[in-house]
Amino acid sequence: MTDERRFLVLYGSQTGTAQDVAERVNREAKRRHFSSKVMALDSFPVGDLLKEQMVVFVCATTGQGDPPDNMKLFWRFILRKNLPENSLSHLSYGVLGLGDSSYQKFNVISKKIYKRLLQLGGQPLVPIGLADDQHELGADVVIDPWLKVLWDRILQLFPLPPGKAIISDDICPPPRYKVTFLKENGYSNNLLPASHPNLNSSPSHENPFYADILSNDRLTAGDHFQDVRHIRLNIKDSKIRYNPGDVVMVMPQNLSKTVDHFINHLGLDGDAVFSLAQNDADIQLPSTLPNPCSIRHLITHYLDISGVPRRYFFELLSFFSNDEREQEKLKDFTTAEGQQDLYNYCNKTKRTYLEVMQDFPQTSPRIPFEYLFDLIPPLKPRAFSIASSQKAYANEVQILMAVVEYQTKIQEPRRGVCSTWLSRLRPGEVKVPIWVKKGTIRFPSDNVPIIMVGPGTGLAPFRSFIQDRISENIGDNYLFFGCRNKDKDYFFEKEWNEACNSGKLEIFTAFSRDQEDKIYVQHRITENGDLIWKLLDERKGYFYIAGNAKQMPDNVTSAVKEIIQKNGGRTEEEADLYIKKLEHEKRFQVEAWS
Repeated sequence: MTDERRFLVLYGSQTGTAQDVAERVNREAKRRHFSSKVMALDSFPVGDLLKEQMVVFVCATTGQGDPPDNMKLFWRFILRKNLPENSLSHLSYGVLGLGDSSYQKFNVISKKIYKRLLQLGGQPLVPIGLADDQHELGADVVIDPWLKVLWDRILQLFPLPPGKAIISDDICPPPRYKVTFLKENGYSNNLLPASHPNLNSSPSHENPFYADILSNDRLTAGDHFQDVRHIRLNIKDSKIRYNPGDVVMVMPQNLSKTVDHFINHLGLDGDAVFSLAQNDADIQLPSTLPNPCSIRHLITHYLDISGVPRRYFFELLSFFSNDEREQEKLKDFTTAEGQQDLYNYCNKTKRTYLEVMQDFPQTSPRIPFEYLFDLIPPLKPRAFSIASSQKAYANEVQILMAVVEYQTKIQEPRRGVCSTWLSRLRPGEVKVPIWVKKGTIRFPSDNVPIIMVGPGTGLAPFRSFIQDRISENIGDNYLFFGCRNKDKDYFFEKEWNEACNSGKLEIFTAFSRDQEDKIYVQHRITENGDLIWKLLDERKGYFYIAGNAKQMPDNVTSAVKEIIQKNGGRTEEEADLYIKKLEHEKRFQVEAWS
């Protein structure tokens, strides 16, 4: 091991929790005088692992044991069987997993990464850490002691430089960036990025395509509890190409009312223009933010002011308080003992950054502007399964989206930033920044039978594939769709009827509230056990599930296992092995979201 004190933290995060923990590890590295960086796994050139000597991986497990979206490329690479056995023999590593033990595949991603790095010759610094959201004291009951053991081990290998001590937690860290406010000098106060992408490259996060809205229609009845939207986006001249199963990424913006409240609460001038410069050579300037930029653009398009604050927010905010009572409360939220109070105050109620700042009126107006970049994370793009086929709609991307709105103890309803913003847009008003990524579902290219289970908005990827197959005059499509009421939330009923009449589709519907006994998609699957078994076993068909991750995927999978036992004459254990074989052959796939 060399004497260079270099440290890298890589994370796979779906909701932001793993990223938050990774950034904590990175801050602790800097307090120990390491040159350190923190990056999402898919933002890190995976070949550069050969140059690294010490890496900590912080990885969440999502859905049914899936890797988070921002580590899927790394995941596919690291599991390749042709990687040399000793290719990472130079690497010392630690793996911290974040999971939920109520799921069957608890922390499976971090477990597999730990094992795979070992197979490739890596040397573990400490045993794997497996944090559990279900623990009564939260994930920190594992994270805190794991980090203590990690740093003890690392400082044995890399002692502090002569004359240096660990920087105390009581010292406010420097801001992420240097901020300079510009005087009146001809800069536009809007400072919006270009409304068209660089035509020499495909659209991406750094270079989105700004799509016009062609239509934005509510599909559910006016008296239905949920507003579900069918949104058509114009992608003509965008260079966007997609296949069934792909997802469209949408970069949202905060609602103008929320932005105004934030600006007013902190006493900011929305028209003021500033420029950013590096304050730390290891931290790059944000690639998606104009530089220079107006405060209004920053708060509208970049800062996630409607997100739920995490532990470090309160730790950093406490440095700016001169009110003894507020400072004490802020510090309580940063202790291990205060995590249940923090959960009840913030996470349980989904309290936002703005609302928390309003609850600390003596502290928040004293926040130095440059620290907003450290206090509030960037807005994240939202992923939607594409609900159209490019063969059927060459110049469109279509979205099937439920508008997120629910109530907590806070009087103001909680609203999804992206879905609320999109639902209010009308054709010709605002262009929507988008790009396309590969999804987790992979459809076959041949004409085998396809069984698709997509209740609610889980229907989206299957609509794309069915349109694709029908455009190629391919049948053998079997769709199981579930919703509450036939007359209120049966999406695309006319389209399905036409496809059925043409002989290209067979549909099985479950309207759970249209009769006294609730009927769900798993019941329709059980009722059609003979057909399912014939399609899977005799005709080597494919089985897909998409939709809410809570219970539906497990219930549907259980129904299929019952069919394998009953119709295939298998034992329970043999049915489990049969499903695993289908999964291995990519003939049984699940795309679930929470």
